[in-house]
Amino acid sequence: MQAALDALTDKLRTAVEKGRPLRIRGGGTKDFYGQILHGELLDTRPLAGILAYEPSELVVTVGAGTRLTELHAALAAQQQALPFEPPQFGSAGTVGGMVAAGLAGPARASVGGVREHVLGVQILSGKGELLNFGGQVMKNVAGYDVSRLMAGALGTLGVITQVSLKVLPLPPAECTLVFELSETSARQQLNRWGSQPLPINASCWHAGHLAVRLRGAHAAIAAARRHMGGEPLEPARATQQWCALRDQRLPFFHLDAGQALWRVSVPDTATPLNLGPTLVEWHGALRWLRLPPQAAPQVRAAAARAGGHATLFRGGDGRVPVFTPLPAPLARIHAQLKQAFDPAGILNPGRLSFDF
Repeated sequence: MQAALDALTDKLRTAVEKGRPLRIRGGGTKDFYGQILHGELLDTRPLAGILAYEPSELVVTVGAGTRLTELHAALAAQQQALPFEPPQFGSAGTVGGMVAAGLAGPARASVGGVREHVLGVQILSGKGELLNFGGQVMKNVAGYDVSRLMAGALGTLGVITQVSLKVLPLPPAECTLVFELSETSARQQLNRWGSQPLPINASCWHAGHLAVRLRGAHAAIAAARRHMGGEPLEPARATQQWCALRDQRLPFFHLDAGQALWRVSVPDTATPLNLGPTLVEWHGALRWLRLPPQAAPQVRAAAARAGGHATLFRGGDGRVPVFTPLPAPLARIHAQLKQAFDPAGILNPGRLSFDF
């Protein structure tokens, strides 16, 4: 992998000297995400391979170009997994892309997101410097936690070359229960269950049906089933449905002409937004909507009233901002970080749509 890293470094430094923008790309499975794709391609896939894995320490270090499928297989062989269930929009997705996008799956509300599981990163800055942040243990941060800053930055602060991640053992038991409830009743019930010692790992509401996934010890699952009620879903079908939800392969995520997929993050206690077709995850904290891009003012106003924000996740027309504009103080911090890590502005310019 050293030869690949050297070649990548040379290409980046040449781009810095010439002021030429670079488009950082792994498997390309998340090319749809963000404002624009611009610049000469910088392919991270040669930075592939599992560099260190200590199952007893629950830590794995991998090259950024390593396919997620390869990492999942290595972890599964040791009865371990990435608990935040990163989406796999195709088999070509890479670990670097996973961290850069910062997207997590159905279990996010119960186990944390990508950045909570990033222990350390190695990056190439926009100055062509190879930098290391964090490490391979949980208590390794003194001062600003730069490694976790890379989660969700979409490559605008540096080219991720390798990552150390916290992993967890697979749960001994799992069960999915289904309930017929309205959106309001489902949210209220999830909030009630949230105050009780129940092994709830994920939830999804759509079209009058609430699915709740339990994970944990066999005795805890059995006790929860007696307490909660509901209809159990056949295990193979449940696994298929949760994977389809994670990767947005359910029928809800099919977009008709003129539609867009909106990702709305709000407090889990927020009332229904009542804007259109809706799917609810993360115990109420994540609302997916199918609405045209031109509905941006209504969607963003409703999200703000609920104490959250909205992202135009898929189906944008290039004219509507993908991300909610930042308040001035936060925009200033973003600009200062960009200046520190990428003063020439060559890394994924415009992907986050902020005017640096």
